[in-house]
Amino acid sequence: MNFKETQQATTWTDEEDKQAQQYAMQLVSSSVVPMVLKAAIELDGQVYRLYGLATVAKYFITSPSGGSLSPMLDLYQDKVTMDSWYHLKDAVLEGGSPFYKAHGVKTSEYMKKDPRFGNIFKAAMMDYNKLFVEEMLKSYRGFDGLNSLVDVGGGNGFILHSIVSKYPTIKGINFDLPHVIDKSPSYPGIENVAGDVFKSVPKGDAIFTKWVLHHFEDKQCVEVLRNCYEALPARGKVIAVQTIIPEGPDANLLCKSVYPFELLSTTMNESAKERTEKEFEKVAKDAGFSRFRVACCVYGFSVLEFCKNM
Repeated sequence: MNFKETQQATTWTDEEDKQAQQYAMQLVSSSVVPMVLKAAIELDGQVYRLYGLATVAKYFITSPSGGSLSPMLDLYQDKVTMDSWYHLKDAVLEGGSPFYKAHGVKTSEYMKKDPRFGNIFKAAMMDYNKLFVEEMLKSYRGFDGLNSLVDVGGGNGFILHSIVSKYPTIKGINFDLPHVIDKSPSYPGIENVAGDVFKSVPKGDAIFTKWVLHHFEDKQCVEVLRNCYEALPARGKVIAVQTIIPEGPDANLLCKSVYPFELLSTTMNESAKERTEKEFEKVAKDAGFSRFRVACCVYGFSVLEFCKNM
């Protein structure tokens, strides 16, 4: 039907309706939010088709925890991010970050001058954290028995608040840079503390950190872990959430879920360094930890434990 015909018509013919359904299903089958034919039933000689979201599509609607992958999709497909992809080759050949090459400033500086993109980035991280922490608390049992927990680089304190809500006997310390802590909300059972991780870390039974260690080259990463080591009691541990990249090219499902985050990190952060399991073992040893292990994996992120005096 042309535009004029569409404006005049109030209903489609059966043939037009059939063609439209076929076209819609073709689009749907190639979409990142696919649908499936749930049922085809015949009533009174007429066939009724019922469609519903496929399993993967549940991640693009709001979960019970309030999280969704939709904001992350917005971030990946935003023009600011897309413009950076064109400089991946240059970054590989010359060094530096694709984002800086595309926009002339670091990501943090760009978000200050473009609040719209800054809000998209923050929404993507926030919604993903909601999905992640909900699943992590189902899979990981390493918070059992803790009396205190320090979240290094805890930002707005949401993840620590989620942990403390499930383990109310834990006293939480949300530790981040002063300008971050100034804007962090207050949560029951959590103290907001400003500081510099390269100088010292508040003491606690355990230290938690998510997607922080990858910001640092090995020397800086060891320095941060060493400060964490000094803040821990005997048999204390650092619980670090990071992506682990494979030793070589791999097409398994876990690697496929890791690569998009690794690519985003490499694109956005000039000093970012994603690590293999062996590389994490090395920085753990160099920082003084006696044992390192991968406790579990949640949505492409690995929950790592750096254990002291085991």
